Amino acid sequence: MGRVATRQFLRLRGRFRGRRGLLAFLAVMGPGLIAGIAGNDAGGITTYSFLGARTGLTLLWLFPVTIVILAVVQEMAARLGVVTGQGLSDLIRDRFGVRWTAFAMVVLLVANVANTVAEFSGAAAALEIFGVPRWLTVPVVGAAIWALVIYASYRTIERVFLSVTLVFLAYIVTAFLAHPDWGLVAHSLVTPNLPLDATTLLLVVALVGTTITPYMQFYLQSAVAEKGIGEEELGLERVDAVGGAVWTNVIAVFIVVATAATIHVASGNFSATDAARAFGPVAGDLAEALFAVGLFGASVLAATILPISTAYVICEAFGWESGVDKRLRDAPSFFFIYTFVLVAGAVIVLLPGLDLFAVILASQNLQGLLLPIVLIFMVVLVNDERLMGRHRNGPRLNVLAWVSVGLVVLLDLVLLGVTLLGALGISVG
Repeated sequence: MGRVATRQFLRLRGRFRGRRGLLAFLAVMGPGLIAGIAGNDAGGITTYSFLGARTGLTLLWLFPVTIVILAVVQEMAARLGVVTGQGLSDLIRDRFGVRWTAFAMVVLLVANVANTVAEFSGAAAALEIFGVPRWLTVPVVGAAIWALVIYASYRTIERVFLSVTLVFLAYIVTAFLAHPDWGLVAHSLVTPNLPLDATTLLLVVALVGTTITPYMQFYLQSAVAEKGIGEEELGLERVDAVGGAVWTNVIAVFIVVATAATIHVASGNFSATDAARAFGPVAGDLAEALFAVGLFGASVLAATILPISTAYVICEAFGWESGVDKRLRDAPSFFFIYTFVLVAGAVIVLLPGLDLFAVILASQNLQGLLLPIVLIFMVVLVNDERLMGRHRNGPRLNVLAWVSVGLVVLLDLVLLGVTLLGALGISVG
């Protein structure tokens, strides 16, 4: 009986340990998943819809590549936040000085305002499918987002963010309703195929640019630091960061599969809202509604994170108090910047005659051009032995990190080259 009791005790102890481990992960989980999924915003969904509509499943093999790149970048950001307890812009200022920091902040502010415009545009366009006018959607969504951040605690906001990420399940359901050839999907995921025309090359640039954006990394590191995740929980936060990278790319794959199975076959529509409307006659009204709901949820999530991320970054860069758990009088600069970006994005999207597609394109390009600078800062910082100690990058991680930086730089050069040729009147189509 003694042996039986001992075995039962050991089984129970193992079960409780597993429970504690699960509870510990659930307590840590959040920053990585939210940062990753925020990349699937209005601009991202538009890019993935265009990709599926224009190229079908041809470029699906790129997503395993972007999973690796994003996982490497997010893991470094999370590790920097856990070990140092500081945000990325704070570390950049300490290591590289005020001039580089100010340059990065100006570019990031302009890009994030433009991206916030795109998010409000996505939210408004999604509800227009259900007959809700833009002039009603934008103020209501803007006011709700502002009130959430001003009056709620960080943990409450994080729970809301995690709840919103569930809307992305709509894209998985939509893909199944489109009835794709899953054998062909599996084959396309593992079979590289890269047509060398200008349109396809620019799509590759857009895909990487919308999947790995600087504001995601700034937000992730600041959120990890504010949440107070300690070194003993570093392993769990790494899982959170890598899991966010995998989840966001899985959703992107389903968006491409859904549009490739419908729009690529049925029509030439390319925008996210056109994509949603195209599902009606091809895959049914439910698919159309689910796609629109996903677009709305993704846009609202990103429209909340972008102003917060911008406020975090700028305040950290100049040593001002920051954090959603702070009171308004304790961190006035943080809440002023947050409010400015949010209001600017909402007001601009309501201006008559605004070319929203041009705004989305410009914001994606600005983020893409800033990304190599941010990645280089991150790799240098994460290799600083004084800063990171035993948690600095190892040889394998450095290879992956520098290869990722090199790929992003190469894609930016393609973007700049095509832009320059277009400006000179040389056709690249």
